[in-house]
Amino acid sequence: MRNFMDADFLLSTETAKTLFHKYAENCPIIDYHNHLNPKEIFERRRYDNLAQVWLEADHYKWRAMRVCGIAEHYITGPASDCEKFTLFATIMPRLIGTPVYHWAHLELQRYFGIYEPLNKDTCNAIWEKTSAMLQGEGFDAVSLLAKANVKILCTTDDPADDLQWHLKLKEDKEIPFRTLPSFRPDRFLHIDQVAWKTALEQLGARYGTITDWESLKAALVKSLDFFAAAGCKVTDHGFLRFRYANGDPDHVMAKALEGLPLTEEEIAVYQGALLRFLGAEYEKRGLTMQLHLGPIRNNSPKLMKAFGADAGGDSVGASTDAFLLSAFLGDLEAADALPKTILYNLNPVDSTMLSTMAVNFAADGAKVQYGAAWWLLDHIRGISEQIDQLMETGLLSGSVGMLTDSRSFTSFARHEYFRRILCEKLGNLVESGQYPWDEETLGALVTDICYRNADAYFGFRI
Repeated sequence: MRNFMDADFLLSTETAKTLFHKYAENCPIIDYHNHLNPKEIFERRRYDNLAQVWLEADHYKWRAMRVCGIAEHYITGPASDCEKFTLFATIMPRLIGTPVYHWAHLELQRYFGIYEPLNKDTCNAIWEKTSAMLQGEGFDAVSLLAKANVKILCTTDDPADDLQWHLKLKEDKEIPFRTLPSFRPDRFLHIDQVAWKTALEQLGARYGTITDWESLKAALVKSLDFFAAAGCKVTDHGFLRFRYANGDPDHVMAKALEGLPLTEEEIAVYQGALLRFLGAEYEKRGLTMQLHLGPIRNNSPKLMKAFGADAGGDSVGASTDAFLLSAFLGDLEAADALPKTILYNLNPVDSTMLSTMAVNFAADGAKVQYGAAWWLLDHIRGISEQIDQLMETGLLSGSVGMLTDSRSFTSFARHEYFRRILCEKLGNLVESGQYPWDEETLGALVTDICYRNADAYFGFRI
């Protein structure tokens, strides 16, 4: 019987162990998509206890607590930090096989040197030890990130943001990593949502009043230039359903500004026009476009009313229309305006479609990529299947690797999780005779996937 989550966790062959411990384990981290707060980084936020680190904003843990029957009072409600942590610890043994179970224990090991399982019996001792450590030296937000060997962080930022905290971070020479903004124009794309008009007003207040299609484009260009000057290399777009059509966006936007209802076709025309415009602008500036496709957001009206978005009430949505996605990428390519693009799916049905779609537009190498296992697919099977897809229908050796998509400063153990699964996969290929044991080649491949490909692809130059 193997020891619990020991140094060779998830590594079953000698080849896998060599690849991980010699090449992957100590690679720097480039986290090109997360939801960390740059203000908390600049201010070196400190935490009183592990509940604040883990349970303030982690919807993975919230979902686990709800499905185990914990009352909302102890999840997002007014219960004390100690009460919340105690109940989370109590359910941990029930989370067998979940990524939450593995992530939590990897974080206890890497950040706090705790190697015993978290449960109701160990809860108090772990609470006391971690609380004391968090209140000591070396556990503020910057120190936690540095401890994980993070070199690049890309947060998620609205085009109307003034980026004040990013600009302050840019001038802070004591921080051993870079925190860069990402351009996320979702509020401007989703013309059928209530937040659209508010977004126009806020962007207009910074870059000139928006009254029509041309003034919207002009404001977004100014915002993009501002983001690029602040170090932005990455953009991001989330779609519950990917809509795309050709047509006149002026008419659609005029209707929306008047408060008139839009047809599905009109929404698709507007989104298509804005996506083509933005894609071309990204290409001009060397920015990478990320497309996150296929969730159903905020399913629970009760959760939405009580907490708002990002409460853990989201699930897998419908498959993405391959014809529409192909048309969008093809239109940009035909206009010599296709930027580097990463495609992510939440519905596993889309995996082969997106992996093969990416190769259609692989000019200059892996220009369009099939992205890392995302959100509800970010578990051993999901990560394994994403790696399999790249090996079978794409190019694993060209992959830009892993990201956290997280709101927690200790979540970077997820890179280790990915790296262990990657090395296990490669080790099995070697040990089964499907690939030769060429340590130099395999070691370089692992290092490339862990960080060097991302560094070159995004142009970070760490």
